[in-house]
Amino acid sequence: MKLSKTEKSWILYDVANSAFTLILTATIPVFFRGLVDSAGIEAVCNSWIVQFLFSGNATAALAGDLQAFEALKTSLFGLTTTIAVLIVALSAPMIGAIADYKGMKKKLFTVCLIIGVFACLMLGVTQNWLGYLGLIIIARIGYSSCNIFYDSMLVDVSTDDRMDTISSFGYAWGYLGSCIPFVIGIYLILALPFGLTIGSATQISFLITAIWWALCSIPLLKNVKQVHYLDNHNHQIKESFVRIGETLKKIASDKKMLYYIIAYFCYIDGVYTIISMATTYGAEVGIGTNDMIIALLVTQIVAFPFAILSGYLAKKFKTIDILKAYIIVYIFICIYGFQLDQTYEFWVLCVAVGIAQGGIQALSRAYFGKIVPKKESNEYFGFFDIFGKFADFLGPLIITVCAATFGQSKYGILALVILFIVGYFFLNKVSKLDKE
Repeated sequence: MKLSKTEKSWILYDVANSAFTLILTATIPVFFRGLVDSAGIEAVCNSWIVQFLFSGNATAALAGDLQAFEALKTSLFGLTTTIAVLIVALSAPMIGAIADYKGMKKKLFTVCLIIGVFACLMLGVTQNWLGYLGLIIIARIGYSSCNIFYDSMLVDVSTDDRMDTISSFGYAWGYLGSCIPFVIGIYLILALPFGLTIGSATQISFLITAIWWALCSIPLLKNVKQVHYLDNHNHQIKESFVRIGETLKKIASDKKMLYYIIAYFCYIDGVYTIISMATTYGAEVGIGTNDMIIALLVTQIVAFPFAILSGYLAKKFKTIDILKAYIIVYIFICIYGFQLDQTYEFWVLCVAVGIAQGGIQALSRAYFGKIVPKKESNEYFGFFDIFGKFADFLGPLIITVCAATFGQSKYGILALVILFIVGYFFLNKVSKLDKE
């Protein structure tokens, strides 16, 4: 299929931001755990945030329980995800509603892009574990806010009959393209050229990612235009609040959209949690850092052809049925992850995630793009994002609570099965409505 200039520019931003997603999954949590180790058990466990939120784990760690200290690091990293996505989720409908007005979408996108890229750059500078936590939160807010506008731009660059394929191409090339800065960073970390230490090499990899993110965003800023919009007028902010209430009523009255959003909330929770917590969980069960990073690189490579495949499958089968099949795959992934304690099992898990990850994300985005009003796409995608981000809030919270309660995160991984089952149930309701 021949792609237009705007479609190519839109797809390239997935290459841009996926580089940040990859280091957020692979190297950022590993570097964070290293900063916590460097600070020492006593300093970390006696800090105000740990005493306030995780005093039980802190007490056990100070008493010599090393597993409790590992669980504490998992809980702290999960906390960054929880805070960031909660902030984005609460702000998403409002900024989405404002972005629907003529000329606002790209302006807001640019502001959020600058915030995300700057925080990513600063990750390559700071050495303080608590300051590092704050920067992760800011970077995630910028990244996630950008995606609200980016996802809604799908309706500006494509038509309903091409959305499945274009959305799939975005994720696919994002997986593959993001490997370029990641491989450069991994080379620096493993080879340590120019007298670099592991810490300095890792920080340089963050700087490379930030620059990559910024440069690959330029074509979208230059070529993608807001085709569908609401006309500007006075009192737009006040009007946006009114529209939010009206949109909520529309969603509540539209069973198909309501069931789909509930389903998405549940199953994407598990998907995002597995992505964001993979290396943190792997480190906790004893998987070597190098093994985890290389395995996650394999995930990206595997995800490339399967993401493209999902776009072609959507031409032959119903999108909802394909999404249901991916959910079943994820249920088995959670069960398999629960008993994981060997390196080869982590590799198997990463390959399985690569097969399902791109397809379920791409087709979810495309299906929603087809059923929303085009002129109010940003507002609807704002709600789409709020449900997605509250899901991303809930999943890491489950992992964090399980790690704090049981001293191990694997029970949280198993608990994600429930969310996938509920997601499947509501997707099945959507499927029935499609047949009517």
